[in-house]
Amino acid sequence: MILSSWVLFALAIQVIHFLGTWRLYIAAGYKGWYAAVPIYNAFVLMKIIKRPYWWVLLLFIPTVNLIVFGAIWIETLRSFGKNTIKDTFLGLASFGLYIYTINYSNKVTHIPNRDLRSKTGVGETLSSILYAIVAATIVHNYVMQPYIIPTGSLEKSLLIGDFLFVSKFHYGARVPMTAVSVPMVHDTVPFLKIRSYLKNPQLPYLRLPALQKIKRNDIVVFSWPADTVRQFFVREKRVDKPIDKKSNYVKRCLGIPGDTLEIINGFVHTNGVKNILPSRARVQYTFNAFAKKGVSSRKLLAAGFEEFNRKYKIENITENSYQKLIPHIVGRIGNTIENFSVITKAKGLPPKLIRQLGLRVSEILETNKELTLTIDEANALKSLKGIDSVKQRVLTSKTSNETFFPNKIPFNWNEDNFGPLLIPKKGMTISLTRDNLPLYKKIIQEYENNTLELTSSKIKINGSVGTKYTFKKDYYWMMGDNRHRSEDSRFWGFVPEDHIVGKPVFIWFSIKGINDGIKNWSIRWNRVFTTVDGPGERYSYFPFFIGFIIIWQGFVFIRKRKLKK
Repeated sequence: MILSSWVLFALAIQVIHFLGTWRLYIAAGYKGWYAAVPIYNAFVLMKIIKRPYWWVLLLFIPTVNLIVFGAIWIETLRSFGKNTIKDTFLGLASFGLYIYTINYSNKVTHIPNRDLRSKTGVGETLSSILYAIVAATIVHNYVMQPYIIPTGSLEKSLLIGDFLFVSKFHYGARVPMTAVSVPMVHDTVPFLKIRSYLKNPQLPYLRLPALQKIKRNDIVVFSWPADTVRQFFVREKRVDKPIDKKSNYVKRCLGIPGDTLEIINGFVHTNGVKNILPSRARVQYTFNAFAKKGVSSRKLLAAGFEEFNRKYKIENITENSYQKLIPHIVGRIGNTIENFSVITKAKGLPPKLIRQLGLRVSEILETNKELTLTIDEANALKSLKGIDSVKQRVLTSKTSNETFFPNKIPFNWNEDNFGPLLIPKKGMTISLTRDNLPLYKKIIQEYENNTLELTSSKIKINGSVGTKYTFKKDYYWMMGDNRHRSEDSRFWGFVPEDHIVGKPVFIWFSIKGINDGIKNWSIRWNRVFTTVDGPGERYSYFPFFIGFIIIWQGFVFIRKRKLKK
């Protein structure tokens, strides 16, 4: 919505309020025209319904205000004698217009000394729920948001199944841009699987003051710029979402505004210097382990290596047995009984299930096995008996690759050798050429809302010839720590400042095997109640939390005993 549209919308709301409440103001002892004065009418209404003035502030908080409107409608009805369940339902179902029936009735009676408690148990429960939702929504939008790591792009720094608290205030809370949405859910209503918001109206981008700026190497949660699906993990035709309803991603920020970034043989360099990661960062790369006699999966597991695949040949597969194996496999080779193999994760195929199905299974020993390892793990693997050599996989091809940013443009970049490129900074001006235009085309058109026209000899921005361009926003470069298993800025480019959600600060729970079914879950106690960042090894504060709970409950128990005496 443009500014004029918002002004008209606000005026319409004031007119609707005035027409539906002016007689109620008079009945409560105020001038009828008070109902037509913006903001002031809200303060007067709080006096009429006997609610605190700070409720007025809630009316200006996006998403929260939708809930508060409902509460005000109910309280207004109760202030004029409408206390039944039917009244409450009609008030909410009509979006407050039910109040008109009171305003234009023959007798309008204000109850100045009404009991603020609901006349029915249902009404009291509803009020309590509304207040709880308001408080939770404020915390969720502006203070702290729960988040779960769904994929392995940050392994082994953050693990699949880590439950995080993401701070909204470290980088400044982003005020919701989608004005109408279901509280405390993202893009989809749980169970119903329907969209949780209306695309319009949209509020302008606004961010509250921050405690700190995003620093290089910070782990950051952000709205995925390339999100074009209705729901995360559900692939379907393109869906255009508002910024704050795009799927949330978590990556490490390796480039901040103004940086020049380059990836050389798998290692990130910023401003010509190799990036030094914090101590808790455990970056993984793809390595190839070589062994003439075959790389033993059992030896790898015994040594603590779990990031690899296994291959099994099955001699007597059937359609029925294959269907039962599907939860345990990640791929297959061959389509006939004589030539049929499956690929699994490191756990392999369950022996018990193999026996039940009566299958003849043998593992295929690979002389060249691909593993995902940290540098330290790769060095440890080299010393393992039976391993002849370990080499890091580095893509050095300089052929044009349309898979990587700036997509569909013939740049010779890949996962391991990428750039150099300049990360835009607000107020920075660059010379614009046909060679570097592909890098900044999306910024100019989509993120900063300009028209762009490319002729045979000229670049036109908003109808004028453009040889230079000044950026209106800050941009960031985000990458996963699992470098060969991460969809990140190397594939879809820069992250605008208005896409930043918050900073992960705390792991409050962690489940190993969370995607493998509840029977396979196990709690990672050493990660429960640990900070995301910090020097040295990860340290759990869970024992202190448990100790505090025990002491507190002991205090409450003793206090109750004393009061009884």
